[in-house]
Order: sequence, then C-alpha cells, then structure tokens
Amino acid sequence: MRHFLIIITLLAACVTQTRAANLEEKVVEHTMKNGMKLLIVERHTSPTVSAWIRFRVGSVDERSDERGIAHLLEHMLFKGTTTLGTKDYAAEKPILDKIENVSLTLMNEKAKRDKADPVKIAGLEKQLASLETDASKYVIKDEFFELYSKNGGTGYNAFTSRDGTTYLISLPSNKLELWAAIESDRLQNAVLREFYTERSVVMEERRRSYDADPESKLWETFLASSFLAHSYGQPTIGWMSDIENLTRSKAEQFFRSYYAPNNAIVAIVGDIDTKTTIAMVERYFGAIKPGKEPPPVTAVEPKQSGERRIELVAEAEPTVIIGFHKPAINTKDDYVFDVINMVLGSGRTSRFYKKLVIEKQIASDIGAFDAPGHRYPSLFVVSANPRAPHSVKEVEEAIQAELDLLKTTPVAERDLQRILNKIEYEEARRMGTNGGLARNLTEYEATTGSWRYMTEHRNKIAEVTTADIMRVAAMYFTRENRTVGFITKKGGDK
Repeated sequence: MRHFLIIITLLAACVTQTRAANLEEKVVEHTMKNGMKLLIVERHTSPTVSAWIRFRVGSVDERSDERGIAHLLEHMLFKGTTTLGTKDYAAEKPILDKIENVSLTLMNEKAKRDKADPVKIAGLEKQLASLETDASKYVIKDEFFELYSKNGGTGYNAFTSRDGTTYLISLPSNKLELWAAIESDRLQNAVLREFYTERSVVMEERRRSYDADPESKLWETFLASSFLAHSYGQPTIGWMSDIENLTRSKAEQFFRSYYAPNNAIVAIVGDIDTKTTIAMVERYFGAIKPGKEPPPVTAVEPKQSGERRIELVAEAEPTVIIGFHKPAINTKDDYVFDVINMVLGSGRTSRFYKKLVIEKQIASDIGAFDAPGHRYPSLFVVSANPRAPHSVKEVEEAIQAELDLLKTTPVAERDLQRILNKIEYEEARRMGTNGGLARNLTEYEATTGSWRYMTEHRNKIAEVTTADIMRVAAMYFTRENRTVGFITKKGGDK
C-alpha cells in the first residue's frame, strides 16, 4: 500500500509539472513600446475569448485627499466616451463644465460648516440640479453594455481592490476587435459624465453596505486598527467624508495619470491567433501615450507591540475576527502561510471547521484567509460566528488553541500531501475557463511581477516543511501581533 501511495504522489507531481510546462509554452508575452503588457493564450476548445485589463493602481495608491477615487472611477468608466454614451458631446461638454464649476463652489461653501451660507447653498443646489437635468438629455445609458450584449458579450464587469482595478469581458472570438475598439476608446477618450449623480450612488452604497451593516462596519474598523501607517487600512470605497469631497477634476487627473498603457496588463485567452491578435492590439492601443507610474507606497507599518481589541455593540449576531500581520505575497514565509491556511481554514475538512463547528459545536461558521491585499505585508485573518449559547470569548480561545498547537505539534506528512493534491485541483479548476486563466495571469503579473507565480506556486508549497510551519506559527501567532475585533449585542455577554 505504501508503494502504491508513493506512485500516486509521483504521478500527481508529474501531472503538475506537465501542466506548468504546458502553460509556460502556451503563454505568449508581448510588451508594446508604450509599456502595455500582453499575455496571450490560444485555446481552441470553443469559439470564445476572454479579455481582461488589469491596471496596477488601486486604493492603496491613493493619497489622503483621493481616498475612494479608484472605486468611484470604476463606476465612472462605464459612462462612455466622447462618442459612446452621448447623443452630442459638443453640446454636452459645456454643460458638464458648468456642473463642475457649480459643484466646486457648492463643496467649498459646505466646507465652511457652521459658517456656511444656507441661502447660497440652496441656490447652488438648485442650479446644479437644473444643469444635471440639462446634461441628462444627451446621455445614452449603458451603451457599452448594449454594444457588448448585442454582439454576444457576457460577464461584462469591473472590480477595484486595494491592489488594482480590472475590467473584463467574454466574447465570441470573432468579436475581439470590437473589444479592442471600445477599450482603446475608453482609455483615450473617457468622459466622466454624471459624476456627481454617481458619487451620490456610491455614498448610498457606503450607507447601505457598510455603515448600516454591522459585520462590514466591524471589518472596516478592524482593518483601520490593524494598519496605523499603511494605506491598506483605508477602505477601498473610502470613508463618507472622503467620497463627499471627491471631484470630477480630481478623478480625471487620477485617471489621466495612471490608467495608461504602461500600468496595464492585458490577458487575452481563447480561440484566437496569437500573431493576428498582437497586431490588432498594437493597431488600437499602440499610439496611446504612457502615463505616470503610481508613486511607490513608502509607508511601512510599524511592528505591532501589543494586542489591539475592537468591540462593536450592535443588534447583530456575534462575530469575531482575529488577524496577525504577515509578509507580502511571493516571500518564503507567505508560502508557509498558504499551507497553514489550508490546514486550518480551507473547507469542511480543515481543523477549524472539524474542531469548532462539528466536534465542539461552538461556532456556526469559520474561515481563514489573507487580507486586505497582496502587494505589501498584509494579514492572516480568522473569522467566525459563535453558535448560541457559546460566546465570542469561547470561540476566540478555541481559535488561539489551534494556532498554538501548530507551534508545538508537527503537521502530519499525509496532511501536507493532501494540501498539495487540493492545490492541484484548485489550480486546474481556476485555469479551466478562459476567464479564470485570464484573471490569474493579470492578477499574478500585477501583484508578484510575473504570471509565472502560477506555475511555480505548487513547487514552492512542496518545499514547505513541518519545521517551517512550527517556526512561522511561533513567530507570527503571538499576542502582541494580534488584533481582535468582535460584535456583541447590547446587554449581551462577550
């Protein structure tokens, strides 16, 4: 039986190495003169293609007076260009300029707070509403979406994180040139129309999804308390006062500076011809000038020297979040954390789930993950919901007991092999679709500097030893490196 297991292990390793070698052979890299990086993979299994554009700028790159701007820009870049999303841009533009002037005057007056002139504010708000009504007559709603949809596009979306901003679409492969035409136009000629209307939408999103939701509110406070210096502690959506003070002028400046070819990674995966695709992308994007690179985030989070605890009293189910500072992605100890994550918190076979949910039944749910980003040192986080009548304190102590066990008791070799097998399965699943592969290519190229992190990850994990796990657990899972956030009901026990 032992020899049989050895053979299976060797076969699994060979399959992984073959998959990695195949991907190394299939990914074609092409860097344009303006700095845009193309990652192209031909897959002729279906007549479709996925195209992802990842900009290496996220909320971590925002200055204090720009917080929330990357997320708001994600919304704004669906509004169209000088030719899309408008009936007559020449007539629309003067109204947009007037809206900006009135909005800036209104914001400056409101900034006076108790010294502001309420009559002046009311007049400016009335003038702004009238201008926005005039501008709306020229707007063609969702023209990007309609164009893609009529041509078979699916999954048209975008998302902003602390580490970057991504725009994605899947299309019939014979419609890829439509993508190139639309996205190159957006990159050069985006118009941030309906800016202040959309800013109000984002403010409502903030009220509904963050301020009024106890778990989201706890999460924001937890991160802000975990990072005193580094911008990973600021919310991607921004604080309410941040959003209120964002302007179209500021957003346009941020966009023109950083949403540029030299900060863009494009992955195109599907039923395409590589040489033809490169020529087409060069034709549409090649003349676009490079922009500025976001300034490096120079703030270094000071070493935590004592436990931090955050309590939120709310009419909500008890929740506990525990976080420990950890290194950035692609460092030796980060690979060890990947293993620890899978041992403790990955699925129903993990230690946390088996011990706290099934055996002790003190938690209704529990999970472990890295947050809030990868480019810079981040957090290893455990989140759990106590099962009544058990308390936050009981669950917290049980979690710490499992973390402490890693410091003294070696993880069994069979568990490490199970982790390798699971990683292989997850990697194959994520890369099984065009969109999944395009996402991974852009994500790892942006956060680690090379998409090859994907092909090297499994081998790096295989190098992690039980001694590494014990060392990392002892180094990082300490009281002084711990931040704890929890929700308790009014009048309830902690």
